Amino acid sequence: MQRIAQGHKLRAGRVSESKRVYLITAVCHKRQNVFSTLENGRAFVHAIREVMQADTLCYVVMPDHVHWLLQLAEGADLSKAVQKAKSLTTKLLSSNWISPVWQRGFHDHALRKEEDIQAVARYVVANPLRAGLVKSLRNYPLWDAIWL
Repeated sequence: MQRIAQGHKLRAGRVSESKRVYLITAVCHKRQNVFSTLENGRAFVHAIREVMQADTLCYVVMPDHVHWLLQLAEGADLSKAVQKAKSLTTKLLSSNWISPVWQRGFHDHALRKEEDIQAVARYVVANPLRAGLVKSLRNYPLWDAIWL
């Protein structure tokens, strides 16, 4: 039996909180390796820099998904911020990528006050190490954190 992606239902009934820190995971359509090239991965990086509704704390761009730790701006809506990042990424990739870029929806985790934001950021940026893509983060160009 084939599984059907239901990512668009992940935010049903949820609300955004201004100034809250969120960890976002967005997955590429059919888990395709859209971001397997530096040029394609940089499209997401450029897109999140344009999203005025959120301050980026850290991110990592994996071949088939992204993780984005952000603090939502005052009065901003999380879904709109992520939609803007995904839309801009798709637009920037229009000359390099023909098929859909993203699965519908995204996963979010609102960090609790007792969670250590820097520990979450370290976990996020270590994804390429855990996935075996590199032996050192120095060799992986598609990540950043404000603490560096």
